[in-house]
Amino acid sequence: MMTPIEEKKDDKIRTGMVQVSDGKSRPMPARLVLTMEAVTVQREIIVPPQPRDPRVPHTRERMVQITRQKVGGLGLSIKGGAEHKLPILISKIYKDQAADQTGQLFVGDAVIKVNGEYITACNHDDAVNILRNAGDIVVLTVKHYRAATPFLQKQAETASDTDSSTGDDHPSLHGKVDDNCNSEKTETNGGWQSAWGDSQDAQSRPSSVASDRLPEGTREWVDVVSVPLMMGYVTRYVLGTDKLRPGAFEVRGARTHVTTGVVHVEEPAALSHWLKSISDNIMGLTNLQMKLFNRHLASGERIEYMGWVQEGEVCGGQPWQTYRPKFLILKGTDVMLFDSPPTNITELAKCPETLKVYQTMFRTVKESETVDWRQHCFLVQSSAPGPAPTGPRYFSTETRQELLRVEAAWTANIVNSVIRLGKKTFTVVHMGRAAGLTLDWSSGFSLSEGTPGAPPVWSYRFSQLRGSSDDGKSKLKLHFQDTETKVIETKELECQILQSLLFCMHAFLTAKVASVDPAFLASIQHSN
Repeated sequence: MMTPIEEKKDDKIRTGMVQVSDGKSRPMPARLVLTMEAVTVQREIIVPPQPRDPRVPHTRERMVQITRQKVGGLGLSIKGGAEHKLPILISKIYKDQAADQTGQLFVGDAVIKVNGEYITACNHDDAVNILRNAGDIVVLTVKHYRAATPFLQKQAETASDTDSSTGDDHPSLHGKVDDNCNSEKTETNGGWQSAWGDSQDAQSRPSSVASDRLPEGTREWVDVVSVPLMMGYVTRYVLGTDKLRPGAFEVRGARTHVTTGVVHVEEPAALSHWLKSISDNIMGLTNLQMKLFNRHLASGERIEYMGWVQEGEVCGGQPWQTYRPKFLILKGTDVMLFDSPPTNITELAKCPETLKVYQTMFRTVKESETVDWRQHCFLVQSSAPGPAPTGPRYFSTETRQELLRVEAAWTANIVNSVIRLGKKTFTVVHMGRAAGLTLDWSSGFSLSEGTPGAPPVWSYRFSQLRGSSDDGKSKLKLHFQDTETKVIETKELECQILQSLLFCMHAFLTAKVASVDPAFLASIQHSN
């Protein structure tokens, strides 16, 4: 097995040897590259000796500016895409057109950025659309892959209709490329495989052994997949289960089908370091996105937290949980749950599931209370609109640090929400008469009967509440202490939406404690 020796490392950028698998087959040697924006899995290939074109700067990224032509567009075609685990490769350059006129682009160049935006994680069709809509002046960041060049040149000679053109689809200029670019988008045979091996032997044996049978040449690292870290997550669990992978992890992108595969690291210290570095970069980028969202939101509607959690569900009467990833956002008075992260304000406003934080209970699950092998869990229970209570929902975070972040943000949202709400009145029955029980941020509890604005029948400050009890249905007892006599006075009420009243009361009390004792909220945030 390959030792996970680090080639380069610091807090934010790391490169090191690992092993990678699809979770089922035997892990294969690979190199993991972490940058501020992405984590990339690379494999080593043998490039046969070939004459070097002195015009091509093989080993470095470079920027090339193209001026789009009215006829012919950019004058190039591309292959590959993330769905095929291939980079976006320039497969053809049309003579005397825009790309050719630069003299700086070559077949075998991988397009890394378009006008400064990364496209390494894009699928083929998205890359075509980005190039077509990039404007009249297009700046490409490219890097040449010699291993791809002979194969692409051969393909260009024998089957030009397998490219997708990024020109303006003028039929007379693109040979067999059809007007709708519905042609085949990648290659799965020949010398440029999208998976791990250049040959069957290379797939079945470690590279140090398999390379003995390959022709002499240059060893190069090529990207297999690059996962953007913005609003992604790193997990040690098998997807959908509570099974922890020993000595391994997986990085999933914002669109969860984009994954590194299972990354195996034998040394516990190296594993811990990888997990922390990747998690820190993800958190930094996600917090940046949160700040960008907050620029467009009013102060009372700002986001306190964004991140992935896993919701556990018992399916089909089975005794075990099935976990589904959910993207949790705590925003203003709202608890928002998405299947995939919103990328803009419009998507943020179209949340499929929204709860009110002051009508929702949050509770961390003790280690002795967890239902399976997943740790760092919490319960969320929202008050139902009717009298029947709904059961709590079970969530898990990847780390204790993340659970503390959720808890701190939840408390902060409750405080902000209650202050913004000001007061909330519930219809109750008191001593056989209809009344209104008001929770007021400034003055506490009060009960009024008859016309609005009438003097309250009784009122108490939040600090006077000494306890409460209920029957779980509609009856509630509130126990207050008189400030002068110190006598406990009990008020009996009935409320048809008792759960909503209890959850809202808990929110007001939590907010009051946090405001009276700022150290309470600060201690939670500090523990993060």
